[in-house]
Amino acid sequence: MNVPDFLSYLGTFVFAITGAMKARTHKMDIIGGLVLAFVTAYGGGTLRDLLIGIRPVNWVNDPVPLGFVVTATTLTFLLRDNLLLFRRFIFYTDAIGLGLFTAAGMEVSFRHGLIPTYALVMGVISATFGGLVADVLSNTVPSILKKGEFYVTACVLGGACYLVLRYFDLPNDLMLLVCVVVVVASRIISKRNSLHLPEI
Repeated sequence: MNVPDFLSYLGTFVFAITGAMKARTHKMDIIGGLVLAFVTAYGGGTLRDLLIGIRPVNWVNDPVPLGFVVTATTLTFLLRDNLLLFRRFIFYTDAIGLGLFTAAGMEVSFRHGLIPTYALVMGVISATFGGLVADVLSNTVPSILKKGEFYVTACVLGGACYLVLRYFDLPNDLMLLVCVVVVVASRIISKRNSLHLPEI
């Protein structure tokens, strides 16, 4: 398994946990948990593949990611008494998922011949669209629309670093790792320091 595929699998599992925990905070049943876990884990990558023209989309005929969704939902159900821990942990799993899917989404885009600008767009879509749909389904204001949230911005910063590093003679795996770290760090630092973009 290469690094981009590993990032994609890990991102799927992390986002599945995030989706299942969102369902738990909204007191959904286990089916609702499966739905939110699935949407959060698959939504962004599915839209990216449809826009790029990848057929079939990334998760079709691959049982491993689906197993991640079931596992994440089951763990959330079994550990449901630790709701306070989940609420604290959900931010960090979401931040990690953003980084992983930004890097994986951009790498997939480059594999299919996209120019850097649209590879960055696809990386952002891969990272954010699933969470957006999950928030809508759970009747929550999507994180990408909340004032003061470095959500898309964090993805753009990490993706931009990846694009800059491509002009240097560096291993691709290292560039992907830097992208993930920048996204996660930007998300956490902005939250802790209440950083936000100016109002429109």
